[in-house]
Amino acid sequence: MRPKKIRWVKCSPAERNFEPRPKGNAKDAIVLTLDEFEAVRLLDHEGLSQLQAAKEMRVHRSTVSRIISSARKKIAQALVEIKSLKIEGGCCKVIKGG
Repeated sequence: MRPKKIRWVKCSPAERNFEPRPKGNAKDAIVLTLDEFEAVRLLDHEGLSQLQAAKEMRVHRSTVSRIISSARKKIAQALVEIKSLKIEGGCCKVIKGG
């Protein structure tokens, strides 16, 4: 398996944790990686195309397609199953001043 290429993100989510009320079990939290968070931000919040997002993240468009697909599945799972959503980790570098 090839090593993952670093994805560049401008928006650092710091420590973000979304929990349903009443609070869910922390060990059942669904983890959204920083690159998945960035893909959601660029595509769904900023309205960029996958090609534009790929340029921002410095990866191929097909990589963005896989990242956003995974992110949307995790977000849907958290909403449907009423689970916490935690943003952390991933193969990323945060661009300062973004």
